[in-house]
Amino acid sequence: MTAGQSKEYELLVTNTGTDDDVIQLKLDLNYSSDLPDPPEWIIKIWGVEEKVWDVTYSKITEKEFTLIPEGVREITMTITCPKGARYGDRLNVVVNAVSKGDPANARDVKTLSFAGRQAVVAVKSSIGHERTVADAIYARAKAKDLGVFAVLAPANLRGYVFVESMNPDRLEEIVRGIRRARGVVKGRDEAAGINFSDIDVYLSPKPIVSGIMEGDIVELIAGPFKGEKARVMKIDETKEEITVELFEAMVRIPVTVRGDHVRVLQKEEDK
Repeated sequence: MTAGQSKEYELLVTNTGTDDDVIQLKLDLNYSSDLPDPPEWIIKIWGVEEKVWDVTYSKITEKEFTLIPEGVREITMTITCPKGARYGDRLNVVVNAVSKGDPANARDVKTLSFAGRQAVVAVKSSIGHERTVADAIYARAKAKDLGVFAVLAPANLRGYVFVESMNPDRLEEIVRGIRRARGVVKGRDEAAGINFSDIDVYLSPKPIVSGIMEGDIVELIAGPFKGEKARVMKIDETKEEITVELFEAMVRIPVTVRGDHVRVLQKEEDK
């Protein structure tokens, strides 16, 4: 979970007996952090009593309620990772539901585990100034130790910068006032950020020769044959090179050039 993010869990407690039963609900909490005085995770429970059971605020970790025969109680638990949490902060919650009428046999235990993690957030920038904005964000975050792990300005995405941060809720504070920055992009779950799978295409650069096929007509844009037109004869993805045959050459001799030294003029499939 990222700082400020909440998760909700549904618990069902059932009285399978023929008499009223008192259910004891007990929480065992185990926090771990590298900080000497870490912020507390927020735990709230609905359904045990009429008002919300704020475990964090009240420090009460045990409650009782009565269930009629065949009765079912729906309990909702919300866990919120605190703002200011550090990467690797952990919380284990052990929920014990015990029948006071038959404590030896009627009991159930559920364990929930949570860990603080970083999120990726998109920041909009002026087109052509992505690198400048990225450098400014990183410099400002590093100076204030605001939990920013990395800043990326993808070469194949214009107008956006990606920021990997433990506390995405503080990113607006970092971005505010940076020239050419146009603000933080808000998603449905702002605290959760962007899924890494959604931006994998920007993290894994494509091979230089991707998009070039044998038979394509290309123009050489660098090197001694700059300006010449040629046909692609062979592609070496490992070396990121292509072999072409120049149209205007007196003798049709294959020439090997780098994949980024050509511009595709016509695709083989379009002929």
